[in-house]
Amino acid sequence: MSTIPDYHQHEEFQNRLRKSKELRALGINPYPHSYAPSHSASELNQCYSDASIGHSEEAALGQTPLVKVAGRLTLFRSMGKNAFAQLKEGTETIQVMFNRDLTAFDGYSPDFHQGDEATTPLKLIEKKIDLGDILGVEGHLFRTNKGELTIYVKKVELLCKTLLPLADKHAGLSDKETRYRKRWLDLISNDDVAKTFKLRSQIIKLVRDFLHSHEFTEVETPVLQSIYGGAEARPFVTKLNALDQEMFLRISLEIPLKKLIIGGMNRVFEIGRVFRNEGIDRTHNPEFTMMEAYATYWDYNDMMRLTENLFEHCALAIHGTTIVSAKNPSNDEIVEINLKAPWKRMNMKECLSTYAKIEVDDMTDEKMSQLLLASGHIDPKKLNGLSRGLLVAALFEVFAEPHLIQPHHVIDHPHETTVLCKEHRNPEKKAEGLIERFESFIMGQEVCNAYTELNDPELQRSLLTKQASRRDAGDEEASPFDEEFIEAMCQGMPPTGGLGIGMDRMVMILLNAYSIRDVLFFPWMKTH
Repeated sequence: MSTIPDYHQHEEFQNRLRKSKELRALGINPYPHSYAPSHSASELNQCYSDASIGHSEEAALGQTPLVKVAGRLTLFRSMGKNAFAQLKEGTETIQVMFNRDLTAFDGYSPDFHQGDEATTPLKLIEKKIDLGDILGVEGHLFRTNKGELTIYVKKVELLCKTLLPLADKHAGLSDKETRYRKRWLDLISNDDVAKTFKLRSQIIKLVRDFLHSHEFTEVETPVLQSIYGGAEARPFVTKLNALDQEMFLRISLEIPLKKLIIGGMNRVFEIGRVFRNEGIDRTHNPEFTMMEAYATYWDYNDMMRLTENLFEHCALAIHGTTIVSAKNPSNDEIVEINLKAPWKRMNMKECLSTYAKIEVDDMTDEKMSQLLLASGHIDPKKLNGLSRGLLVAALFEVFAEPHLIQPHHVIDHPHETTVLCKEHRNPEKKAEGLIERFESFIMGQEVCNAYTELNDPELQRSLLTKQASRRDAGDEEASPFDEEFIEAMCQGMPPTGGLGIGMDRMVMILLNAYSIRDVLFFPWMKTH
């Protein structure tokens, strides 16, 4: 049973609801089925920006271009026998002028409604139409004495009567929580927000086109999985009623894409949502958009080049330069990020030495644990039993990551950090327990993760068995054993390079967005 919302009691809602009923009584449908504009506001502003099109007298006589436009009424001012207004469509506005004698209101006949207070179409607009209503107008273009492009409206049609008002014109919609919860209001009120999301769409298209140009095939793999894997994360659990079976929302795209590589698809990628039942903060949302790409006969070096060239390509396409401005999250200073390839390559130890003056080779495991404990950035319970490699990775995360402002590829990770990556080909680095993995960092945050993929099925079985044991012992982020994946690998997976890029974080970097919530249409918010 639905409840009556509070806004039904608001005076503004009651007034608009009354006007809607009055319009129906006048024979006007407040919610018609369709409308066919000849132009958008953007097209008019572009096509006629410098054109000489005549004055209002010529428009009144029908001697100037005839156009049809639809949009949301955002401004209205009456000036005697004329009324000027603005219609907004997307982020563009167009001025319109209603005239007492020449503007007709579609569906309304003053002669038929004798005695009604709205005796002319202009009076009807003034009394029954509100800011926020969506109108269709047809008329002739002209320029005002100030040179402003305007439509002399000959016919106006109500396309949608709104029952709730727009945000206050002067105060705007500034409350962050309201903006995130009610993104539709945010888009109406803040043009910069609408532009951000248009650019987000453009960036995703650029990534897609770039990969197609490198002979990758786009594929789609299941969101619902009976076994999850490909990352260390706690999954969302659901149920497939038809089979009475427990299912999981995918935490990664990796495993099914590798099965396609095994099947002979040499280069594949997918852009899609993944779901991780984890914390929410400036750079994390429980569902987010991931791009993963896999290429046979490539390794992590090839993927490094692909990554930096992709970011460079997108920056040039969006900004015309590889230099983008961004706010440093640690001190709020604006810095210039240069995305031009090649990017700096360093391992974790080098990053710790360079940016934190920490020499891990001179430290015992106990000393590293004490340093981590003193930092206050790690749960003391998680320090118990950490291997040396994981201690190094934890030190890197706490003390080095915040300093990686300019683009860095952090290469050659400890083998304990992943079970899906190939051991290092360099004997000395292999003996040190390193693997051919890199993560790319910009503005102190990880933007991508890539491997020279492990393709030895027996070694893979051993590593996944250990991971499953951790899960059985209570590690909620460890994945279950996936026998079908091992079976697929036994068919033979060629040498392969794999890459995952968090698209939301990529958009954050390219568009100088401080929070992931600023680039997600509907970020997760706690319910009231």
